Amino acid sequence: MALPNHASTLERVWHYVYLVICGLIFLFLIAPILVIIPLSFNIEPYFTFTEKMLKLDPTGYSMRWYDLLLTFGMQDPDAPRNASWWADAWSNAAWINAAKNSIIVGFFATILATTLGTIAALGLSRPEMPYRRLIMAMLISPMIVPIIIVATGLFFFYSSIGIHNWGIPYLGVILAHATLGIPFVIITVTATLVGFDHSLTRAAANLGADPLTTFRRVQMPLILPGVVSGGLFAFVTSFDEVVVVLFVGGLDEQTIPRQMWNGIREQISPAILSVATILVIISIALLTTVEILRRRSERLRGMSPS
Repeated sequence: MALPNHASTLERVWHYVYLVICGLIFLFLIAPILVIIPLSFNIEPYFTFTEKMLKLDPTGYSMRWYDLLLTFGMQDPDAPRNASWWADAWSNAAWINAAKNSIIVGFFATILATTLGTIAALGLSRPEMPYRRLIMAMLISPMIVPIIIVATGLFFFYSSIGIHNWGIPYLGVILAHATLGIPFVIITVTATLVGFDHSLTRAAANLGADPLTTFRRVQMPLILPGVVSGGLFAFVTSFDEVVVVLFVGGLDEQTIPRQMWNGIREQISPAILSVATILVIISIALLTTVEILRRRSERLRGMSPS
């Protein structure tokens, strides 16, 4: 943002000092990522930069830790990489199985959180809704309450109802992650509904549309960017969560964060840095999608000229 021509010298100095401060804060926040990514290509089994890496020697870098993500846990990792090898990796590789579990848990948790969160946001957006602030505070409390308290409460609740005896794998983890994702959906959808013109729903009702048709044909197209954004936040929350999984997940219920936790405790390997790098790339892609959807939502509501 350019300074106006009438800005004083002090204002100009503060402007550049402010930019420097913001830059330093941004560097402080992103520094761990800047360190993790190159270390994931270290050819040595260390968590520090080697002399060859500092000299940018190509022989100091390798994809061995990314390859380990495919081979760790396989029955025959040294076999020729044909269809049988890939079938072995898909069935037995620990990191691949953890990734599959995280995707499955995240998918169902996102569907549940998005559905319930959208319904709650639609109800809370109505001006005649009683105790809206109190209900909103209760619904977004999982975002505010420390995660260890939420995990402990869910552990005792699941133990009392015997959820692990129901025979449905990952049910407790899915419900817990949906609980953590609902606040994000409520907040994003509620923000989308701030500029929503409720006269459109009244007009649809006057034209004979029932509530379901009104929601499907009028409301949903306008709030869809907020719904998708909330769903993405819910998925990222589920994909990255480890504390609740440690408390409510079974011994054989492994997700990527739990596999990383086990790897840190049992075998210190730079493969964890490779997983972290992949998760960073996924997060950047999802956040970019959220920003695109946010701008599209603003254009649909007439809040942005382009």
